Amino acid sequence: MCKCHENFILKEDGKTCKYKDVCKSVNHGCEHICVNTDDSYICKCHDDFILREDGKTCRSKNICKTVNHGCEHVCVPAGDSYTCQCHKGFILRRDRKTCRNKDLCKSIDHGCEHLCINNNNSYSCQCHEGFVLRQDGKTCRSKDVCKSVAHGCDHICVNNDDSYICKCQEGYVLKEDQKTCRRCTEGPVDLVFVIDGSKSLGEDNFEIVKQFVSGILDTLEISPKAARVGLLQYSSEVRTEFTLRQFSTTKDMKKAVSQMKYMGRGSMTGLALKQMFERSFTETEGARPLSANIPRISIVFTDGRAQDEVSDWAARAKRSGIIIYAIGIGKAIEEELLEIASEPSYKHLFYAEDFTAMEDISEELKVQICEALRNSAHRQHLSSGRLHRTNPQSSGPESTTVEITDVLACPSLAIQHKYLFEDSHTHSTRTTAKTSKDQCKCENLVTFQNYATNEVRRLTQRLEEMTKRMEDLENRLKY
Repeated sequence: MCKCHENFILKEDGKTCKYKDVCKSVNHGCEHICVNTDDSYICKCHDDFILREDGKTCRSKNICKTVNHGCEHVCVPAGDSYTCQCHKGFILRRDRKTCRNKDLCKSIDHGCEHLCINNNNSYSCQCHEGFVLRQDGKTCRSKDVCKSVAHGCDHICVNNDDSYICKCQEGYVLKEDQKTCRRCTEGPVDLVFVIDGSKSLGEDNFEIVKQFVSGILDTLEISPKAARVGLLQYSSEVRTEFTLRQFSTTKDMKKAVSQMKYMGRGSMTGLALKQMFERSFTETEGARPLSANIPRISIVFTDGRAQDEVSDWAARAKRSGIIIYAIGIGKAIEEELLEIASEPSYKHLFYAEDFTAMEDISEELKVQICEALRNSAHRQHLSSGRLHRTNPQSSGPESTTVEITDVLACPSLAIQHKYLFEDSHTHSTRTTAKTSKDQCKCENLVTFQNYATNEVRRLTQRLEEMTKRMEDLENRLKY
């Protein structure tokens, strides 16, 4: 009979031996407990654990208690894993762990100024009645800003997206405070529009320009004795739409503007300036004579580089006394606009990147034109040399008229001008002998010296501006 060593037992064949404790004799791999069976072993798990399908490893009967599941509300065991669930009234977010209120607007800082509206897994902001949503999608503005704020407009408040602007009734312009209105001082003026009709402008923008012209006309008192207006359109050629003498009412003139046909070809700005200078301000076409001292104004509109030379004809026009306002939009060249516009340029040059600014330009231009008309009488006085000097023996200013004629026969100055003084009280011209005698009076010399000093200062400023332009051009040529 066969026997086995200690710790071994005889197998059923009666010959071979096996270990009494198999779990100790083999690498069983049980995670928790190894249990011997007759000729082998099995794995078992501790309480609250169950054996996995591999027969060796164990998992908790409630995995949610043994792992850092991260569920914000409820962890639910699911076989060898788990799922997160949310309390009533909440839904699981995309991370599958955290929860949010089914009413998203209540669970987040939505930022809606008025109303937050749930929209599936998102939300949108809405505004109360009478308001519209701004572009930020959160804040609201009044549909009628003018009704919701103390705008302070003297005449008319106009809503402008998120704000408002003030406008004036016909015949009035905004003051500098941009709120109150004043009547445009109705002085006589000869005004000629020079309008770009080139291909680059486009028909839609041409319509905007026509509206711009009509807006300026509304500011003026159109009549043969007040404002006379003409209009040129230029492209590859120049077309006179109407002359200074053609219309005598605003209604007829605005009708002619509305019926203008877009030319849509080249951009001969210089040719247009030439025609404006040589023909538009002639008495034949309705301009009043220079001797009448009526302001002559031209409004030149362009949207790009001229295909010809503009500086020569612009300079001639300005030297002749024509005040030129230059308006450039888009690709207009600043150097050309400076050459066209009268000085100072900050009063006579307007530029914007696109046509959305035309309304603002129109309002500013109306103000400048009205200012020019208001001061026209003052300019006429200066051009004829009207000055005021104080009489030492009187309590107020004594008005004296100084008329610049041919030659000043004052040997102490040796200057080629002559001054003829007219007493404002008697309105009688003094004798030639008396005039000759008075020309070299101290106060008369001072008057002339002041005039000469102002002229020198003006010319010096002009030279400085020209020098700066030359330097800018030289710097550009270097690069």
